[in-house]
Amino acid sequence: MYSDANLAHTVAIRVKNLHKCFQIYASPGHRLRQFVLPRLRRWFGLPTVNYFREFWALSDISFEVKKGQTVGIIGRNGSGKSTLLQMICGTLHPTLGQIEIQGRVAALLELGSGFNPEFTGRENVYFNASVLGQSHERTHEKFADIEAFADIGDFIDQPVKTYSSGMLVRLAFAVIAHVDADILVIDEALAVGDAFFTQKCMRFLRGFMQHGTVLFVSHDTAAVKSLCSHAIWLDKGIVRKHGAPKDVCERYLQAYYEVQQAQLLEAQTHDTIQATPENQTLIPTAINSQGPLADQRLPWLNASNLRNDLKLFEFDPNAPSFGLGGTRVTQVNLRNAQDQPLAWAVGGEDVVLTVDVQALQDLSRPIVGFVVKDRLGQGLFGDNTHLTYEQQPCACNAAHTLHARFHFQMPRLPVGDYSITIAIADGTQQEHVQHQWFFDAITFRSESTSASGGLIGIPMSHISMAVSS
Repeated sequence: MYSDANLAHTVAIRVKNLHKCFQIYASPGHRLRQFVLPRLRRWFGLPTVNYFREFWALSDISFEVKKGQTVGIIGRNGSGKSTLLQMICGTLHPTLGQIEIQGRVAALLELGSGFNPEFTGRENVYFNASVLGQSHERTHEKFADIEAFADIGDFIDQPVKTYSSGMLVRLAFAVIAHVDADILVIDEALAVGDAFFTQKCMRFLRGFMQHGTVLFVSHDTAAVKSLCSHAIWLDKGIVRKHGAPKDVCERYLQAYYEVQQAQLLEAQTHDTIQATPENQTLIPTAINSQGPLADQRLPWLNASNLRNDLKLFEFDPNAPSFGLGGTRVTQVNLRNAQDQPLAWAVGGEDVVLTVDVQALQDLSRPIVGFVVKDRLGQGLFGDNTHLTYEQQPCACNAAHTLHARFHFQMPRLPVGDYSITIAIADGTQQEHVQHQWFFDAITFRSESTSASGGLIGIPMSHISMAVSS
């Protein structure tokens, strides 16, 4: 993978056979012994004895990031994500392996890293920018823009030790956004920012992605799928999977649920289900007593070429899924108000999503849910049956079938491909076992639309405009 020298100019980051080992000491005394005694033992020709245990935070990591790529790194706490980024940025040295960087790197790692708490914000801007390789003169030219981006007011001339976590990340991001970097490395830092500043950062990132390279660590798989062109899943210091963000995030989600379910099942004892499913009925919930909103433009839209035509593909029982296997989804489809299966649907019209689930074991508190996703795997909307049946669970014995129905108004969707993921669990919203998580049970395509912006278009109950003198 690294032998072709002709590809060097297209690679921003190359990591080859990277290992990182930390020495873990049981006590400060053991650390002191390790510092002194091995030297004495070597002096007297005695075998060396170590007073630490080795912890390999990373083992044999290899990947490339091409110039202009945005790569997301996901993984649970302790998987080695931050250690990897620190080595890429040069603040940690690898035990084994090589890292090659082409271009200037600007990093936003641990909160406040690179700042001197005794210095003012203004002083830290110049200091941090110089550490990132920018001259004092260039920083002076950009200082007004940095100050405006951070938007921390008079605190710019106060010591950084007086800053809140939100102010720290504002100033840190403002600096890295104005140092003419080729590569941005961001480690979950935006999680502490307020909504307005986070949106400002997202706008900057999307602009930077047009010409620069981004390495982005996040627990938010939706953000990874939305922002990144490639994803890497780290688990216990090794690369478990890399590739398209949608595929990597789905596999990560599956593994996460498997661990959660194993822990829950170990601590949970199941009661025998006494309820008879023959006496269980679906209880409709009145969500809006006023009735559904009607978009007055819908008749005109549906008579024009702006009608949101959605081509539905048949349910795929062999689509990828995971779970404990206590249920089996037998049918999923969209129907109209007359309970007729649809091959085409129209955005803005009422539809019914029907999910038929065969119970392969007794279910005391079954939950059926769905989420509609776009082609990147971003969840657009969805719901489940938990709240409706929280007080009166719809218990189901093995060999019986659950019939879930979700009535809603289909939003208008931009042109593109979409899918519906189905999930069946047993328990509560907070504690449950996942019996089946069914990726892309139904796929559909929006062929035409009147949606003018955003991820979805919703019906407008009224739109008006007036002119006054």
